[in-house]
Amino acid sequence: MVPVPFAELRFGGHVWQALPEGALFWPTRRALLVADLHFEKASWFARGGQMLPPYDSMATLAALSAIVATTGAEEVWCLGDSFHDIAGCDRLPEAARATLSALTATTRWTWITGNHDRVFVDRCGGEVRDEALVDGVMLRHEADPRETYPELSGHYHPKLRVRVRGKLVARRCFVATATKLIFPAFGALTGGLDVTHPEIARATGGHAEALVALPDRLLRFPVAA
Repeated sequence: MVPVPFAELRFGGHVWQALPEGALFWPTRRALLVADLHFEKASWFARGGQMLPPYDSMATLAALSAIVATTGAEEVWCLGDSFHDIAGCDRLPEAARATLSALTATTRWTWITGNHDRVFVDRCGGEVRDEALVDGVMLRHEADPRETYPELSGHYHPKLRVRVRGKLVARRCFVATATKLIFPAFGALTGGLDVTHPEIARATGGHAEALVALPDRLLRFPVAA
């Protein structure tokens, strides 16, 4: 039993729970799904001379650890770009590596490869796969317009921008069609692509909804083609 009544979402013949942090919980499998963690993005930029606060991996892991504990997840699926580059695992600070190793040791953890971490050398535990078909649902990093199975993916870091009391507010969101669900980026140091961007329209066929998860409900916004 999940202790918090997260917003319910029906997709692909299954019932899911959408979390405000941009994750999805699958109660029947006790599975948590996230996308685009981008561990060690700050250290990657630092190597090129652009100095950023080096705390992104630990912040992301703290948030991830919290929702694993809250949901009681027994398996975790990371839908690609978990590391910002293929050497990201090597650069993890000791505390971050210890936290990640504890998570992968206590859950059935699967890394789906992405465009940033296509050549994934596993040194942090878990299983590595290019994609996976799980209970009739395809899990991959980037949406494939040709896919016939219901599909969960990441890659685009979708964000919804709306005006509230005259101010432009941006919120991470899921993008959904009848057969596709694109995750927002979970990482602490990730930007976002507007839901109306042509690349998202291409991936979804141009007819979609932006779903913003609140603690107890989903807000739905039509996305114009």
